[in-house]
Amino acid sequence: MDENEIRALVLQALDEVAPGVDKSGLRPEQPLRAQIDLDSMDWLNCLAELGGRLKIEIPEADYGRLGTLEALVSYLKERLS
Repeated sequence: MDENEIRALVLQALDEVAPGVDKSGLRPEQPLRAQIDLDSMDWLNCLAELGGRLKIEIPEADYGRLGTLEALVSYLKERLS
């Protein structure tokens, strides 16, 4: 799975937990939760959704590394390889 496919999957997961959020102007290097106003529960649900779809475990210890869209996509790509 390449970065574009992973990014699309992340955006789909965000849409699942926060429908109607405008994702077109997301800045990949900026804090993701602040850009789309996700609360902590929505963020956890998004990570759980991604883990389920990709059949990977995302340990709580790694959550701090996943603050931006760019970081999340890179992390997931690394975990899938």
